[in-house]
Amino acid sequence: MISKATKRSILRWIHLIVSIPILGYIYGPPAEVQQYASAVRFVFVPIIILAGLWMYSGVLFAIIGVAVWLGAYQLSGSGAAILSEVALFIARKTWLVIRARRSK
Repeated sequence: MISKATKRSILRWIHLIVSIPILGYIYGPPAEVQQYASAVRFVFVPIIILAGLWMYSGVLFAIIGVAVWLGAYQLSGSGAAILSEVALFIARKTWLVIRARRSK
């Protein structure tokens, strides 16, 4: 089994390396950027979200977070996707507070 520190280090490196194409997407010439816009939207951003949320709160929350992001982005665009992630964080915090109160 992989130790928690090793898993965190692997996820951190994945998170950092996969963010490099996003920088190219942001700072690249607009004519060239259109060629790989969908790859950034549907591959690199979900991988970054998955790795970040996995480090933050575990694999289950990360999978739910990516599914919510992709669903909201497909249905309503990036604004709705960002708001859905905020709602997911609020729901997670509420769940953690309720669980902590019940354990007392």
